Amino acid sequence: MSGSRRVWEGQSPERLYVIAGGQRAAAETPLDLVTLIVARSEPRPGMQPEHLAILRLCSSPLSVVEIAAHLGLPVSVITVLLGDLLADGDVEARAPARVRRAQLPDIAIVETVMDGLRKL
Repeated sequence: MSGSRRVWEGQSPERLYVIAGGQRAAAETPLDLVTLIVARSEPRPGMQPEHLAILRLCSSPLSVVEIAAHLGLPVSVITVLLGDLLADGDVEARAPARVRRAQLPDIAIVETVMDGLRKL
């Protein structure tokens, strides 16, 4: 990231503290960088601007790290904000789809195919 700057790098630690409401991410919040977040409610008047932005962004599922990138905030701050939204039922956290490793074909089938190719 040599030529680029993160948006929050120029912000004071106090500003990030205020955005996070002085909280740390709760240990029981089951979020990691690839957890998908999807909005379950519409933004409401009086919500914190960052909460509104997250709800607007997450009309379709986005990962925690994508939300952080879109808002230009550290993942730690996003995790706190998402914890608030999860507690209020405004968003849902989903585990990303797990991709199964490809199963190797049966060795007998591979040998049969190779024998067939040799006979061509």
